[in-house]
Amino acid sequence: MANTSELAELAEGRRLAEDAAREANWKRWGPYLSERQWGTVREDYSVDGNCWASFSHDHARSRAYRWGEDGLLGVCDRECRLCFSVALWNGRDPILKERLYGLINSEGNHGEDVKEQYFYLESSPTHSWMRALYKYPQAPFPYGRLIEENRRRDRSVDEFEIVDSGVFDEGRYFDVQADYAKASPNDLLIRLTITNRGPDAAKLHVLPTLWFKNSWSWGCEGEGCEVKPSMSLRADGVVEATQATLGMYRWQAKPLNGLAPKFLFTENESNAPKLYGMPHKPGAYYKDAFHDYLIANKADAINPKNHGTKAAAHYHLSLGAGESVEIELRLSSAAELPARAFGADFDKSMTKRRQECKQYYGSIFAGHPQQQQRVATQALAGLLWSKQYYHYVVREWLNGDPAMPPPPPERDAAARNREWKWHLFNRDVISMPDKWEYPWYAAWDLAFHMLPMA
Repeated sequence: MANTSELAELAEGRRLAEDAAREANWKRWGPYLSERQWGTVREDYSVDGNCWASFSHDHARSRAYRWGEDGLLGVCDRECRLCFSVALWNGRDPILKERLYGLINSEGNHGEDVKEQYFYLESSPTHSWMRALYKYPQAPFPYGRLIEENRRRDRSVDEFEIVDSGVFDEGRYFDVQADYAKASPNDLLIRLTITNRGPDAAKLHVLPTLWFKNSWSWGCEGEGCEVKPSMSLRADGVVEATQATLGMYRWQAKPLNGLAPKFLFTENESNAPKLYGMPHKPGAYYKDAFHDYLIANKADAINPKNHGTKAAAHYHLSLGAGESVEIELRLSSAAELPARAFGADFDKSMTKRRQECKQYYGSIFAGHPQQQQRVATQALAGLLWSKQYYHYVVREWLNGDPAMPPPPPERDAAARNREWKWHLFNRDVISMPDKWEYPWYAAWDLAFHMLPMA
């Protein structure tokens, strides 16, 4: 095993030192995006404190979050201002796949449980290189059957998992691999590799999505309550995203087979007409617009003027059996904008960052068998990918926000964590037991995490 001074001489070791000395902000961007924001205590404003039922998975696509965001294989900056993740549609699902699905506490025979196939494969400590994998069925996602079968079972028997449903039989699924590399602290290279694992040709809609966390709808003041940011499509096909404290970023999507993707725009705001029966305001666009545009075939769901606070690059793929396609994107601050977004330098940077990650862990685990090194490296990837932006200010949560209806008065006497009203202020990146997230404070698990983290 390499000693501390030897690790410091490696490229990843130098980045860690620069970040610690605040010479370069290498950890600003990372896998800090939650896997589940719906159904958590932070988003619960109910009378009875039933966080799972008060903000359901069905609400998640249409209702703006107050305290965080979630997505598939996603990343965000350390304050969760600007977020990126992957959305998918196989042409058969009833909803756009934008986030992980699972059973709430009352549905699972062993309690709360995520029901997806996804894997964290690699991550360097500064997240200058990351890789993760999601497996998406070509058949309709078995939302209803997962609930029905698990409700039939008691605690004495195994859970009914998605692999038990048959949707992955014969390899009829897509592998969606996400690779991230940092050319510099605020220049993020993204490559999505989509592979048809099935025996027949299959079609897939892929929507890499960029959006701002909603910080403007609540009427709140202080940290995390900035003025409304903006995204717009420039004439050259580049999305320009500007936020008060993060500054300006430019998001570019590489054409596929000579064809540029169509950019879709909407607002990251709640669909009040759908959720609460309120009248539709002319010119209003909502969080669930891409679902409505693609699946409900509502062309007017997206903003034709190509601006908003949420954008997606729409790729429609047709893949033969075993065929793979690569989608490349780049998110860069205006100050670190590359001379050329794609091409040889893009490929070189991706390869270099992965090699540096392997070199770093190879030095840590030097002398151990290769198989043990691979297991340990992936285990640490799981640990590092489970870092999450966590925002929860109990006083503000209990009192509600000025621009929102006041919470029920019963909450002040019965709400979870009400005793922490005057002293609990969370707004940081923390190591979670997993990003599906326990809906309570599992302080013992967080303490255990510090052993492998060290």
